[in-house]
Amino acid sequence: MANFAKPDVPQFSVDVYQNEYLPEGGREVNAIVTVTATGGGTVGGAVTAPHLYAPGQGPSAAVVVMVDCSGSMDYPPAKMRNARDATAAAVDTLRDGTHFAVVGGTHVAKEVYPGGGRLAVADATTREQAKQALRRLGAGGGTAIGTWLRLADRLLSSADVAIRHGILLTDGRNEHESPQDLRAALDECAGRFTCDARGVGTDWEVKEVTGIASALLGTADIVADPAGLAADFTRMMETAMGKEVADVALRVWTPVGANLRFVKQVAPAVEELTGRRTEAGPRAGDYPTGSWGDESRDYHLCVEVPAAGLGQEMLAARISLVVPQPDGQVRNLGGQGLVRAVWTDDMAASTSINPQVAHYTGQAELAQAIQQGLDLRKAGDFERATAKLGRAVQLASVSGNADTAKLLSKVVDVVDAATGTVRLKTKVAEADEMTLETRSTKTVRVKK
Repeated sequence: MANFAKPDVPQFSVDVYQNEYLPEGGREVNAIVTVTATGGGTVGGAVTAPHLYAPGQGPSAAVVVMVDCSGSMDYPPAKMRNARDATAAAVDTLRDGTHFAVVGGTHVAKEVYPGGGRLAVADATTREQAKQALRRLGAGGGTAIGTWLRLADRLLSSADVAIRHGILLTDGRNEHESPQDLRAALDECAGRFTCDARGVGTDWEVKEVTGIASALLGTADIVADPAGLAADFTRMMETAMGKEVADVALRVWTPVGANLRFVKQVAPAVEELTGRRTEAGPRAGDYPTGSWGDESRDYHLCVEVPAAGLGQEMLAARISLVVPQPDGQVRNLGGQGLVRAVWTDDMAASTSINPQVAHYTGQAELAQAIQQGLDLRKAGDFERATAKLGRAVQLASVSGNADTAKLLSKVVDVVDAATGTVRLKTKVAEADEMTLETRSTKTVRVKK
């Protein structure tokens, strides 16, 4: 019989890829930091690592599904039906013992199940009750997503659980509240729960949906055909059920005189973290990364160090993983990475670019080129749009990002991928353009 060890939390490891050699007078150090979480055990008294334990065991978790019920969900009628079916499929995927609720979103947010400002606890009975309640869900009204998020936050905060997660589905633009209202709601909810956001059909605003996911450290995607919603919701819920530890922060310490220029996640998607720093003692800062299951992510750090003489070396940054505690203390999750700087007159050593750094610098530029190219295309600046999207094709080709290359080929005719020579297509399906924009930040990992 297998003898499973039960560590307190998933085991975190940190690997650093960099060229530590700088020329005389050199000050910029770049490194790719790979963080990997494996295994799992108990978090906050709840058993984690669902793959090791009996059904129903796992980290204590709460999930709120927010379903768009605005009037546009009835056009075509299949959209609302697919949304109901998808939410039912997500409810079926909940692990026994998970706290959950369903919210119907219009210009106001309404509790669909269980109601009364509380969460239900998943079992055969509550799943069936939730599905009965979903059958009564109809479409009518406007869209004010901030109200949905605030209600989800109130419901999620009512449970004493380790993991808090939202799933949000919308088919339209956030027309019944100001952008400032939505931003204020996101600011209030940030750090309180994570949230995956999905746009169904093609009448929603990509930057709104990706902005929600980015602020709440979740994923964003398009489901162009509503028939694909159930499969997508099931996958999202399975991933949420696999999360083992919440509120993980990347802690970066730098020495006196050093300046951390940026921190960004570069895999599985590009996500800027620099502006999210919270101070964590002398010369240290925490960057939020959200909830983790068994997974690996890559981060790009750029540190400006004080110039030093040839032959000298210094520690440019120290990276660790922590979970801030309510009392102001932190729990260290193990694993530490060191970024070094060594000054040399060996030109070959100091001028070579680390392959990991080069790869992800290209992936970040690829995401930016796509977004700028699509914005220019919408603005009617076809010449600059062609240049930007041509550069994107070139970068996707060089890095082996076949998925993005395929999406680009639906927006431009590729004449020569190697040189980035393209022509804008005269007719582009709206769903193809939105898919490219929504998935532009998804990266391919460099082969280590």
